[in-house]
Amino acid sequence: MRVDAASVKRASLAALQRMLQPDDLRVVFQPIVDMSSGRRFAVEALIRCRLPGLQSPPELFERAVASGCVGRLGRLVREIAFPLAAGVPLFVNVHPGELSDGWLVRPDDPMYFHDRDVFVEVTESVPLTHTDLCMSVVREICSRGAIFPVVDDLGAGYSNLRRIADFEPKVVKLDRGLVVGIDQHRRQRNLVRSLVQLCADLGAWVVAEGIEARNELLALIDCGVQYGQGYYLARPAFPTNPIHWPLDATTPRLR
Repeated sequence: MRVDAASVKRASLAALQRMLQPDDLRVVFQPIVDMSSGRRFAVEALIRCRLPGLQSPPELFERAVASGCVGRLGRLVREIAFPLAAGVPLFVNVHPGELSDGWLVRPDDPMYFHDRDVFVEVTESVPLTHTDLCMSVVREICSRGAIFPVVDDLGAGYSNLRRIADFEPKVVKLDRGLVVGIDQHRRQRNLVRSLVQLCADLGAWVVAEGIEARNELLALIDCGVQYGQGYYLARPAFPTNPIHWPLDATTPRLR
């Protein structure tokens, strides 16, 4: 049976309206920092919801999936985020449930009109059953302009390095699990160093997420990680918080 796209759109709009109103949401931005200079490279858009039970982004999107409006919710987040980030390279998250309902490929999506690079994050913990669909949709998106694929959460969930090679990301983001305590464990540093080299061989940059301590920052720099993100550097906010960068040329490095 043929699916009427207009009917699907109306249904998703109605489902989202039953769940929340646009003013229930706001977007904050967290800087992604160039580890060679301490300067901002880009920002990541992060959604916040004021409604009880939906304040956690995973809970918010799980409810949207259950209600049949995850694609419309993702579009609403982009409608809020992109006007606030004019002139800045922007990372945006895509929930796996958004990949099959058509909202991402609509030609009027705000991401296609952004005046700087756009980085579309797809979690590395997406189940293998979604891999082909994920790659197809993201490649279609990225064919339309300065939009680049990002593998998120490497080191969490359904880890599969072959999928990174197939996906051909511009950026790979290391999960917090690979960052926490890295200054205390040589094997962990060796693992991250190897992943950075692998990503370099595949033509991808690396962002370390969840940096919460100075020694973690030092260890990640020693591992060759190009970009960092985390509360130690700057907390999410709007307007964007200034970057805390405590290092200079004389700062000793961990070995």
